[in-house]
Amino acid sequence: MSPFRDIDLHAIAHQAMERYGFRYQFSKNMMREVDRLDPKKMLRSGRVDLRGLLWSSIDNVDSLDLDQLEYAERGADQEILIKIAIADVDVFVPRGFEIDRHAEHNATSVYTGIETFPMLPLRLSTDLTSLRAGEDRPAIVIEFVVLKNGDVRRGKIYLALVHNRAKLVYEEVGAWLDGHGPFPQAFTDIPGLEEQVRLQDEAASRLKNFRMEKGALELESLEAKTVMKDDMVVGLVLPSEDRAHHVIENFMIAANGTVMEFLEKAHVPVIQRIVRVPKNWPGIVDVAADLGTRLPAEADVKALSKFLLKRKSADSVHFPDLSLTIVKLLGPGEYMMLEPGKAPVGHFGLAVSDYTHSTAPNRRYVDLIIQRILKAVLDRKACPYSRKELIEHAAWCTDRDKMSKKVERFMQKVAAAVLMRGRIGEVFDGIITGSSDKGIYVRLVEPPVEGRIMGGGERLSVGQNVRVKLTDLDPYQGHIDFERAREGGNVKSSLKGRRR
Repeated sequence: MSPFRDIDLHAIAHQAMERYGFRYQFSKNMMREVDRLDPKKMLRSGRVDLRGLLWSSIDNVDSLDLDQLEYAERGADQEILIKIAIADVDVFVPRGFEIDRHAEHNATSVYTGIETFPMLPLRLSTDLTSLRAGEDRPAIVIEFVVLKNGDVRRGKIYLALVHNRAKLVYEEVGAWLDGHGPFPQAFTDIPGLEEQVRLQDEAASRLKNFRMEKGALELESLEAKTVMKDDMVVGLVLPSEDRAHHVIENFMIAANGTVMEFLEKAHVPVIQRIVRVPKNWPGIVDVAADLGTRLPAEADVKALSKFLLKRKSADSVHFPDLSLTIVKLLGPGEYMMLEPGKAPVGHFGLAVSDYTHSTAPNRRYVDLIIQRILKAVLDRKACPYSRKELIEHAAWCTDRDKMSKKVERFMQKVAAAVLMRGRIGEVFDGIITGSSDKGIYVRLVEPPVEGRIMGGGERLSVGQNVRVKLTDLDPYQGHIDFERAREGGNVKSSLKGRRR
């Protein structure tokens, strides 16, 4: 029997939440606040009734906290009008209530793979404030027009009532759009939905192509997802991104840009989402040079974008590893208060200058702040937050964003250590993903496990392929240790049928 068979993964997740300053339980008073909420609030007047439109959502198969819906219609001169409905969370989360204070403190939902810790109680995030299929819901609608060349003309923002006709799933719609999946059943059940999704895909393709021409970076994630069964870790899988993901990604970028422009024109302070000039551009230059490409000495997003597209075409198998390396060298995103009339910092990786987070108010507190500012502008009221408050919120939400990733990465290491039990001494193919004062880090090709090289890694550089031997692990601490393997070692990176 494995010495880790009876490990309490949920207890470890709770400890990790506490260690990084998160609250993982909702108080009884909070739940009483939720129970007192009146769902009929959403039927009050003053909203545009758009329940007759063919709204739909695309999300993960297990997602219940649906933040946005999409609708498209063809216009003149090959234009496509897009409407994005964002859940009106503010209706049910009044500022200053204990529910709001809890959300403000955590600032984000945390997804550990073992257990999800929602920012809001489930009765809110998966019910009253979720744009669930078959339900009438209050929303904030963001409109923009996608032009023939993929550029965007910003449109209106207003309060509305919406009705989700179908919750679609990324993998199912993506496989169908890519031509290797079956016809989704929802398209048979709901007349016009197939044409609606095809039009959304056409608009998203235009948006993506236009952004790529401007230098947007096309990167692939290597953040493995823990697969659980009966509270046991049974695998790690790398999520794949398909055309359905690209539809939502490009729509949300355009919607957030529309919100940013709307608030800038209203001359109110706002929180922007930024990625500065890369913290380690010389490191990116070195990685490109090792692969035969010379990048400029000064940060150049278009040159980097062209390099990545070239590498993806030349070696799609190892492109996710390169993506991970580039992401680490780019540095993290952050939130920053923007004064009215000041030039925004911009988002280097997305190649956009005006950007915020406003499309996931069930999951991110910044989005709820932006929602309240939007509603104040629509009501012709003063901004509900002072500049000092927005500066403090931006700093705190940046911190919580970073800490949530620490929790999620730690729990991924815990899950990986449990998965790797019984495999000490085996040799694996890997790629160097990081280098710091704490050591050299490697990610295995299969399974996608990351750990530290405990010896012989001094001359290794980020992005380098390497063979390593698993020497030790501790799931309670999330430690997985490797050492460089001697050339010619027996690699066992894919052991199908092996009992774990």
